[in-house]
Amino acid sequence: MHAQQKIKSLLDQLNTVIVGKTAQVQDCVACLLAGGHLLIEDVPGVGKTTLAHALARTFGLQFARVQFTADLMPSDLTGVSVYERGKEAFVFHPGPVFAQVLLADEINRASPKTQSALLEAMEEKQVSVEGETRALPHPFFVIATQNPHDQLGTFALPESQLDRFLMRISLGYPDRGAERLLLAGSDRRDMLDGLLPLLSLDDLAALQHQVLAVHTAEPLLNYVQDLIAATRSGRWFLQGLSPRAGIALMRAAKAQALIEGRDYVAPDDVQAILPQTIAHRLVPVGDAGRGAVEQVRAMVESVPLP
Repeated sequence: MHAQQKIKSLLDQLNTVIVGKTAQVQDCVACLLAGGHLLIEDVPGVGKTTLAHALARTFGLQFARVQFTADLMPSDLTGVSVYERGKEAFVFHPGPVFAQVLLADEINRASPKTQSALLEAMEEKQVSVEGETRALPHPFFVIATQNPHDQLGTFALPESQLDRFLMRISLGYPDRGAERLLLAGSDRRDMLDGLLPLLSLDDLAALQHQVLAVHTAEPLLNYVQDLIAATRSGRWFLQGLSPRAGIALMRAAKAQALIEGRDYVAPDDVQAILPQTIAHRLVPVGDAGRGAVEQVRAMVESVPLP
């Protein structure tokens, strides 16, 4: 049960900084253990960047933060070659994307050109700079934050880019008790400096390996296929989930099962991570007035359990 203690200490430490959001914090940990990129979408000021910093520190990963703006160029992310007189040659200066965790703040404020540079990094774990392909460090996570689309000066992320994120979560406003702690307590940003790295790279690799080893029984796989088929039926969504999204869903469910202390995936694990894992990949049908997350929950109700 060594893994359980490690995961519990990760969650406990994160919950001291991000108060009253245990479910969202658990989703974030599941996402990183499953080896996926994370998108945190919410209004400004609810702790998105603090959460991203806390995750990077707690997981013991070296991170770089980039504030995305409309004039951010792809080379600002990937790096540039600069001519150095002493060496009489061009020397490559790597950009912030060469970190184990890239905090992409307000990702939807960057132009589509810069977003596409990040897309290659997320999908291929490498970047092409001046005709040369350079590998990114391992592990490589993108934790991106974005403001809701209706805010001024935002470029909506294209579907292809949203699909690269394993999960999209939203923090929402704190409840009254949690907000009291924030108002009366110390500054959360000061608390970040006191966070200890709780995992080594070997620990993280071992946990990620354990996630992949979680067992999936035939009835459970049938259930997942029924859910995927429901997204493609045309009744709930304009387009269904791709096979890649189905594979991502299984990885997230396995990570959720490991966090819950099981070595097999239960239907509860699938349901717990389903909206966060698939809603951002889907567009609801018609004018039901429901967002994608509510539509996913309604769809789940209609699919019988194994």
